[in-house]
Amino acid sequence: MRRGLGIGLTAVLVAALAGCGGGDDKKSSGPVTLTVDVFGEFGYDQLYKSYEASHPGIKIKQRKVDTLDNYKPRIQQWIATGSGAGDVVALEEGILPLYMQQRSKFLNLFDYGGKSLQGNFLPWKWQMGVSSDGSQLVGLGTDIGPLGMCYRKDLFKKAGLPTERDAVSKLWPNWDSYMQTGQKFQGKVSGTKWLDGPTAIFRATVLQNAGAGPGYSFFDKSNNLVFDTNPAVKTAFDTSLKFEAAKMSSDMSIFTPPWQTALKRDTFATIPCPSWMLGGIEEFSGGFGKGKWDVAAVPGGSGYWGGSWLAVPKQTKHPKEAAALAEFLTNPQGQTAAYKDKNVFPSSPQAAQDPAVASATSAYFGEAPVGKIFGDMAAQVKPVYLGPKNEDVRQAVENVLIAVGQGKVKPEEAWSKAVDAAKKAAR
Repeated sequence: MRRGLGIGLTAVLVAALAGCGGGDDKKSSGPVTLTVDVFGEFGYDQLYKSYEASHPGIKIKQRKVDTLDNYKPRIQQWIATGSGAGDVVALEEGILPLYMQQRSKFLNLFDYGGKSLQGNFLPWKWQMGVSSDGSQLVGLGTDIGPLGMCYRKDLFKKAGLPTERDAVSKLWPNWDSYMQTGQKFQGKVSGTKWLDGPTAIFRATVLQNAGAGPGYSFFDKSNNLVFDTNPAVKTAFDTSLKFEAAKMSSDMSIFTPPWQTALKRDTFATIPCPSWMLGGIEEFSGGFGKGKWDVAAVPGGSGYWGGSWLAVPKQTKHPKEAAALAEFLTNPQGQTAAYKDKNVFPSSPQAAQDPAVASATSAYFGEAPVGKIFGDMAAQVKPVYLGPKNEDVRQAVENVLIAVGQGKVKPEEAWSKAVDAAKKAAR
């Protein structure tokens, strides 16, 4: 994967900015500093530099939190108190519904030229950022998270398994065969678990099953908790539980410090990975993992996980400048650049069709054709409705799965404890 902006794309972005907003720049008595709040990797570092170069009166400060779980309480406090939030904030798909209910605390981006931007986004991605009555554009879509399976080629070779990605994909047409392959692996390689933990597989399979089924997961479209009655959820939970009960998981949560450290060791061999996770693996595995990781198809052959929107809280002191920056970061050229930098797959059809995305390969992941792998998956994405309390329920249930792996909860008691935890979190 080529990282950063090429000279040609930088020129295109700077030229495009000539028609962007930011009209208040000339009126400002001094430089305007815009703070952008994100979590994980969004691929914006080079875009910030391009924007600042073409807007001399603008300086951009990014505040990045490592995980969504750590980001969530901060933004909740900022929005609730009306103070402390950045001028532009990222809203991940799991927390977006909560803030759609609090949309009066955000700018209506329709008032800042947003009506002309609809064609820049997949229809479902655009619609999720618009209020139910169609009157307010709360957020502009960034990425989506089509699914793959990241795996360690060197460890597969050690186990006598195929290492070439097409052959690896054929090992697991479904999650049962993925588990069977893992059992073979752990029978040959001591000291290494098959997968990282229950959080990645649970999140992936919930959305995979819900997309193929009812179109919602923990809550129905009327925001009623259906955790214990939705077969899509029960199937995902049972799938994740099998790996915990069989001690095939390292029992880690993604992006936590232990998970980050494990990527520099032979701790686990596979991770269900949406496209955006490749940037995190590269960051934390570093030189240790270069050339060892590759990307294959995900069991089940479809699905997505993750994706965000950029919104502008009303508490900003620079609404026009902030709205213009959000537009720039999410336009097709911006999404293309972000993908090149951090593998965040675009929600813009124009960006997805750009050769820089569609034909992209990743040097870090063994020249894997990541543009095609994730592009093929993105074309099959079926959006899933998430309720306002989705993240609270998800986190509570994942804690139960982790407790199983730690021996604190018996596998046969896990579902009833998960149901209780979901009901408590949904209050």
